[in-house]
Amino acid sequence: MSPIRIVIAKPGLDGHDRGAKVIARALRDAGFEVIYTGLHQTPEQIVQTAIQEDADAIGMSILSGAHLTLFPAVIELLAAKGASDIVVFGGGVIPTDDVTQLQDSGVAHVFTPGTPIGDVVEWVSANVGVASVR
Repeated sequence: MSPIRIVIAKPGLDGHDRGAKVIARALRDAGFEVIYTGLHQTPEQIVQTAIQEDADAIGMSILSGAHLTLFPAVIELLAAKGASDIVVFGGGVIPTDDVTQLQDSGVAHVFTPGTPIGDVVEWVSANVGVASVR
């Protein structure tokens, strides 16, 4: 069985990617294949990368406040491309009231500031690739 592949993305105009890089490294160290897209990605670019890379999941880091636009855009594009089996999760500065709305729109999990890195790795291990074996 091949390793689980995860695209880590920084959508929009947010230029702060330290957290995304830390998560990418932690997931790599845990044995996942990680593709980091870099800064300023559009939802279209993120979805295209995930499909091209045969990713099992997309993890997005959003600190710009555009989470209620960017997460749903990625989920809608995945559905339009027949790739709804790709798990979408993410984190950033996201108000608690918005977490439920994001989960209702299809985001599998939202990590907020202060989440231990090990918790992210554990969640990915338990929830990505389990139901979507290719």
